[in-house]
Amino acid sequence: MFAEVFITLFVIMDPPGTVPIFLGLTGAMTSRQRNRAARQAILVAFGVIVSFALFGQQLLSYMHISLPALQASGGLLLLLVAMELLTGKSEEPQPSGNKGVNVAMVPLGTPLLAGPGAIVATMVFVQRATEPAQWVSIALGIVAVHVSLYLSMRFANVVHRVLKDSGTTLVSRIAGLLLAAIAVQLVADAVKAFIAAA
Repeated sequence: MFAEVFITLFVIMDPPGTVPIFLGLTGAMTSRQRNRAARQAILVAFGVIVSFALFGQQLLSYMHISLPALQASGGLLLLLVAMELLTGKSEEPQPSGNKGVNVAMVPLGTPLLAGPGAIVATMVFVQRATEPAQWVSIALGIVAVHVSLYLSMRFANVVHRVLKDSGTTLVSRIAGLLLAAIAVQLVADAVKAFIAAA
């Protein structure tokens, strides 16, 4: 389950794809400030994801939402994200003119990193977990993805020099294709569950 969690969240949160956005948002910062921004963004994203992993199930129970419904809606949401990656229509945020706004928290930490897609995917994995080993796999997968995100932002200048604009675009397209397949599988599993329940 670790591999499934890691690959899914890696594709959704897209560490290589965050490099140009991160560089754009922190362009006026010094190297030290940029490193600090990377740490803050990862901490915010990690906090949001873990919060939904821990309390998302209680929220679903309170709102009387079933797992198949969550899987179907999550699959459709991920499919929209995949289409944006495949067509290149995902919007890149511009640096805020308000100097009091910490771009590492908003929009970088959330919703760019810990966005709806990552939150829904995490909640689905938690809903499916039935054994302690699966919980550990989910936790390790989440940590591994955030470590990847931190490394990509920590060495953003180097990564961008290696991949260049065309390389980053290629990685985003491949990520979109994988994410589309994951989304279709989620919807298919939800339909099976609905049919079985009926």
